[in-house]
Amino acid sequence: MHISAKVDYGLRALCTLASTGRPQTADQLAEAQGMPVRFLRAILNELRRGAVVTSQRGNEGGYQLARPASAITVGEVFRKLEGPLAEVRGLRPEHASYDAAATNLQALWVAVRACLRDVLDEVTIADVVSGDLPPHITALVSKPDAWQPR
Repeated sequence: MHISAKVDYGLRALCTLASTGRPQTADQLAEAQGMPVRFLRAILNELRRGAVVTSQRGNEGGYQLARPASAITVGEVFRKLEGPLAEVRGLRPEHASYDAAATNLQALWVAVRACLRDVLDEVTIADVVSGDLPPHITALVSKPDAWQPR
């Protein structure tokens, strides 16, 4: 799975907003996380259109979470910024079709999407900020080879 800079930056900005609890400008968020401000502004605008953040102009203005951090999942943010969690040649896995010896690939791609959902849709911004991840996520991370590249 490829996690784009767009998703990474968006999640980092949301975590910062959740941890401060007050409106932050794009400049403040970019500085706090070492991100390019112009790119972050574009990401925040997408998240605003997707009802993940709100924005307010003026001296007291900035971006803030549109809902509690406990109500925003990582999967939701991923979808708002990049689209579906899993695609096969631009199709959703249930629409991909294969013949002969490759027939069972569709089931594999559906299973991959289900695994992504089990992680990304079960972790909220509040979970990330607190470090209190669900037990099944903690179990995955604690597997001996989880941190080893392949």
